[in-house]
Amino acid sequence: MIDFNYFAKIDIRVGTIIEAENFKEAIKPAYKLKINFGDEVGIKQTSAQITENYQLKELIGKQVIAVVNFPKKQIANFMSEVLVLGVYSSTGVVLLSPLEKVSNGSKIG
Repeated sequence: MIDFNYFAKIDIRVGTIIEAENFKEAIKPAYKLKINFGDEVGIKQTSAQITENYQLKELIGKQVIAVVNFPKKQIANFMSEVLVLGVYSSTGVVLLSPLEKVSNGSKIG
């Protein structure tokens, strides 16, 4: 069990994927994503191992949920700035998304 104050420090927001490309240098199959989190957070990049369930062209315009206040993480030759959230399933990772379109940068909580 954690104290609620620890959870409250996690900044989880909605963003829209604006670019997606293959991450050829990654050890495991992955995509590089650019996500627009609105004016306050801006555009951030990340990598995601979601190739089993998603094609590049279907990701553009998709809203996703991500942690935006973790430290940057070097993955191969790429700097990941946010952690996109997903659920592990028998077919691979399924991204968490709002059921309805919401404003980029909307906070989860």
